[in-house]
Amino acid sequence: MFLRILLLAMLLPAIVFGQKKGQKPNVIFIYADDVGYGDLSSYGATKIKTPNIDRLAKEGIRFTNAHATSATCTPSRFALMTGKYPWRQKGTGVLPGDASLIIPTERLTLPKVFKQAGYKTASVGKWHLGLGETNKTINWNSPITKGPNEVGFDYAYFFPATSDRVPTVFVENHDVQDLDKNDPIEVDYAKRIGNEPTGKENPELLKLPASPDHGHNNTIVNGIGRIGWMTGGKQARWTDEEIAHVFLSKAEQFIEENRADPFFLYFSLNDIHVPRMPSTQFKGKSQMGLRGDVILQMDWTVGEILKKLDELKISENTLVIFSSDNGPVLDDGYADRAVELSKGHSAAGPLRGGKYSAFEGGTRVPWLARWPQTIKPGTVSDALVCQIDLIASFAGFFLQKVDFEDAVDSFNTIDALLGKTKTGREYLIKQGGALSLTRGGWKYIEPREGKAIQELTNTETGNNPKPQLYDLSKDIGEKTNVADKYPAKVKAMAAELEKIRGAGRSK
Repeated sequence: MFLRILLLAMLLPAIVFGQKKGQKPNVIFIYADDVGYGDLSSYGATKIKTPNIDRLAKEGIRFTNAHATSATCTPSRFALMTGKYPWRQKGTGVLPGDASLIIPTERLTLPKVFKQAGYKTASVGKWHLGLGETNKTINWNSPITKGPNEVGFDYAYFFPATSDRVPTVFVENHDVQDLDKNDPIEVDYAKRIGNEPTGKENPELLKLPASPDHGHNNTIVNGIGRIGWMTGGKQARWTDEEIAHVFLSKAEQFIEENRADPFFLYFSLNDIHVPRMPSTQFKGKSQMGLRGDVILQMDWTVGEILKKLDELKISENTLVIFSSDNGPVLDDGYADRAVELSKGHSAAGPLRGGKYSAFEGGTRVPWLARWPQTIKPGTVSDALVCQIDLIASFAGFFLQKVDFEDAVDSFNTIDALLGKTKTGREYLIKQGGALSLTRGGWKYIEPREGKAIQELTNTETGNNPKPQLYDLSKDIGEKTNVADKYPAKVKAMAAELEKIRGAGRSK
């Protein structure tokens, strides 16, 4: 009898998660950029169709209350990788292209959780978490000392920051790809270097005009003005229309090479982030201009990944997750007519705000997952889930112990993520300029001075010198501030937010 109980205990984790004994699922986390809650047809979009991403919902689970921690990319990615709220560490705002690595290499990270479980790990796509040693200038012409490999990825193929920032090059592990040593790269974000044309002085050379005052008027690469200045590396510079295909080919190659063993792929898509420059096969294919075209390109990319899994016959034991690093923005620096051509399409769906905002549109994002062996098809969940919880959730899945100093704000919500329960985390702090606390359907936004509208992007920031309280169970669009009606709740949630902010650990 004792032996039977012992055997059952040993097999329980595999039984619970739908695994055969000794079998671990491959995991692909597809992290899109600037995709809003309303940008997918599975979330209500009607002007554009995303059938491949929708397939994840039909064959898996779709979350309606899923979040990034922040309304901008770098902090959201920091939280995903570290399990730590980004506002706990200085220097986690949106980084320039020559920033130092901001992820501590000595601490637990999401890829390290998988490596400890015997996985091969890869990061393909946008990085934007810094490179190299702290406070040291990056030498782009020599191996880069610190990056994705040092935080837990066996393989990495990426560009350093965003596609609107220099240097506009691909990096494989530690080396800039196709670099001609006789044409060395220099990068500067403080002053102009070299004599290459800039968007400010040579607007006639631009194929995609820059919006005023956004800063996209420095060095021109591929007919597009960038943030920052660079010289050299002409052979290594990317062509924007090819970025999606390059990243897809690298992701597929990693999947093929590791199909016989468990792997974790962090596939960070760039498509919707400005400058929006789809490949020829997608230009003009939507009714929404370039932003619509790149949504179609993104959906196609997801479809190609699913097709590859089917071809290799590993779909059944592969968990595919799709989400976004923050909410949507239309005019974010280039005059691509996104605002004009979006009429009839609400990128944030029923939510208020968007990228850069403390309102729900800034952080509530699409989240779909498929694992045929485990997740029931067609599941819809309103569980409160957040990307910051992936570290603790997968560590729990693999029965790993997390040290007290690691992943301090990450909770094990694996049952919710796999559709086993509709109970997620109890509360969540989100960052959109002002901090907010969500608990039990109520959302409190702390008072913050500043403009209510960010003029450059025409986004509601959520800034208000008075406290805000919203009942999200009745008012998902945050139309009615009920702080004056519930002063006791405002006081209690403000105190809780301050307690968590002041504590070294929120668990």
